Amino acid sequence: MKLSLTKQLLIDIGQKPIGKHDFIRVGEHVLDWLACASLGANSPAADAYKSLFSLDSGGVCSVVGASVAGHTVSIQNALQYNGALGNVLEMDDLHRASILHPGPVIIPAALAVAEQTGSSTTAFLTAILKGYEVTIRLGEAIGRSHYQYFHNTATCGAIGAAVAAASLLTLSQQQTLWAMGNAVSTAGGLWQMRNEKVQTKQWHNAEACRAGVMAAWLAKNGLSGPEYILEGPQGMFNALSDDASASTFINPSPDWRIHACSLKPWPACRHAHGSIDVLVEILKQYQLDVAQIERIEVGVYRDAQLFCDRVTPHTSLEAKFSIQHALSAILMWGEPALSHYEEAAYNNSDCAELRHRIDVKVDEQIEALYPQHYGATCTLFLTDGSTITRSHQDTLGDPQRPLNSAQRQNKVYMLLSQSGMDDTMIANLCQFDWLQSAPISDFSALLRYSTSL
Repeated sequence: MKLSLTKQLLIDIGQKPIGKHDFIRVGEHVLDWLACASLGANSPAADAYKSLFSLDSGGVCSVVGASVAGHTVSIQNALQYNGALGNVLEMDDLHRASILHPGPVIIPAALAVAEQTGSSTTAFLTAILKGYEVTIRLGEAIGRSHYQYFHNTATCGAIGAAVAAASLLTLSQQQTLWAMGNAVSTAGGLWQMRNEKVQTKQWHNAEACRAGVMAAWLAKNGLSGPEYILEGPQGMFNALSDDASASTFINPSPDWRIHACSLKPWPACRHAHGSIDVLVEILKQYQLDVAQIERIEVGVYRDAQLFCDRVTPHTSLEAKFSIQHALSAILMWGEPALSHYEEAAYNNSDCAELRHRIDVKVDEQIEALYPQHYGATCTLFLTDGSTITRSHQDTLGDPQRPLNSAQRQNKVYMLLSQSGMDDTMIANLCQFDWLQSAPISDFSALLRYSTSL
């Protein structure tokens, strides 16, 4: 019988070398996730997830955020709590071609298993590297038809969480295949939540994180699962996609997929970042007053219009999914900040008036390059009859325009300090040596900090 897609990929990544630069890159993503999740812990969604802690008597796994600093919980609670938080701010990492955010699912999965098993930091980073690889490859292979109805981070995240856990649990190839099959068997994440004012996105991520790890844990203890879960007659590709590509899933590549990920500088949906970058660039070049701008026309790819063409946001989350709000806030208050997405900002009457001057349209040239590139173009029509037009093919934080070390550390410092971590602890995290093969407890100890709030 022909080798399954999952087995072929396991063989491939098992032979792929891992270098120091790979570990350093994974460490950057761990810090980025931790910063996002730590401030995400100060949210209503986090408050709901804290209620899970009352369901059992605790454990050895860390949870992030100032309000729970020093606490340890069961692996199940750590998976769901930490798994829910990384995407709250909409500042989590992203892989463009797969249209998903691997960090919020894979990293908390690996952290919980590493702590539960007392693994080393090297094993922890290796597990994340493998988890990212499999999740991203599935997102690339599943096709754009899937994204129309399904949240790729959730549907493709569980298999990566399973592989990360399998790596830390030292599962055999057969056990890992079982874990992958069972993780995908229950994959879900319908986009209906986008049409309602709810917090389901955090549930999606938390469930993908938990399901992947539990699939690996049970596989270690003999629970079998389907090996042909992707390409089988009733597998994921046939059931949940009209344009899936099996060859994309197993196509060899010299580099680990994590190096193709983007780190987000702005607290908004990534589909809004292209237009944000273009307007920021225009305003740096031209000293414009808001009164000089008659209207703005934004050209984007179809998914950006579908997700972020929103003139009147009613919640912080809707504001983060509004190109009109992002650009209006920049015109009023400068470069994007977390405060731009608070109630006082999106309910500001002047900001609301500006949003109605902004039209979002599909630009077919930009659409043709998506999802490999998340470009945008902005045309400002001025009251004196002149126009200013600028465009970007790639956005800040993409591999073609990466954040430099200072920008990455500034983001981490900003989020962690606002979450309540003191400067000394932040410095210790930023200086953590990811190339040492230390016990994971050396890193975990830095998560159990005292607050400065």
